[in-house]
Amino acid sequence: MSSPIVNILIIGGGPGGLSTASTIVRQSHSTIIIDSGSYRNDASPMHTVPTWDHRDPHEFRAAARKDLERYGCVEVVKAEVASLKKTDEGYFEATGTKGEIWRGHKLILATGVEDIMPDIDGYADCWVSGIFHCLFCHGWDERHAPSSGVLAQGDLASALVSLHVARQAIRLTPVTTIYTLGNEQLANDIRAASSAPQIKVDSRAVKKLTKSPEGAKVTLQFKDGTSYTEGFLSHKPQFKLKGPFAEQLGLDKTPQGTIKVDPPFNQTSVKGCFAAGDAANIFQTVTQAIASGTASGGGALFQFQAEVLGQKGFL
Repeated sequence: MSSPIVNILIIGGGPGGLSTASTIVRQSHSTIIIDSGSYRNDASPMHTVPTWDHRDPHEFRAAARKDLERYGCVEVVKAEVASLKKTDEGYFEATGTKGEIWRGHKLILATGVEDIMPDIDGYADCWVSGIFHCLFCHGWDERHAPSSGVLAQGDLASALVSLHVARQAIRLTPVTTIYTLGNEQLANDIRAASSAPQIKVDSRAVKKLTKSPEGAKVTLQFKDGTSYTEGFLSHKPQFKLKGPFAEQLGLDKTPQGTIKVDPPFNQTSVKGCFAAGDAANIFQTVTQAIASGTASGGGALFQFQAEVLGQKGFL
């Protein structure tokens, strides 16, 4: 069943999508937010967000949706989108997994990204509860731990990046160890780049990670039969865009895998399609998502308003 064509269609009901809508409603544009109910930051409290420190992200989203209600021009639909396309008529069409159809003159992708768990036994069981991808979002509450660790794997498998993370870790624990997971050359590169006594290097191969029931502690079981327990581990896994939408729309991507956008209004390589939040930025934080949503929402409505009057706008 098709819905009427709204001015702006937003895919994603996280911070990026909600911020986008919060901007659009101030110019009274009909808007639909399609929210899958799946959020990357659901597993832990929010931090670095003024007035929302150490609070539940579910409450944040609920409060943002409540704020939108008074405008009367936004509909939030709980559904999952299967496909997106730009029609020959120039508007965008979203098809849901149950056959629903939504249409909008402008489209904003705030779909986020998915983390790809590395092939390390036990990693997924420790993720978020003991392995932290960001030491601004996590870690401060474990600051009394005697030590922590950094997994130099994937995007962290270089001296430059692993030491960048280690320098943050030693603000929270007296000592941190960079584990190179059997990579001797990387271990030597890190040792050559750092003589700081509070940053250690361990090149042993890891067999398994086990989450302790106590705090954020994680036990590393090495292939040599020994083990060691850290207060927490730091590691940012690789990610992929959530959903097939960039491919379906033919959007350009950055070398890092995010949707390529044109600042400041975050229009993609397809005119009329904008992107916000983690899907369009390598700095994947709530505050960044909120800021980019404001810009994307502004860009979409500026473009639409100019087109309606047959005038030339900024985009």
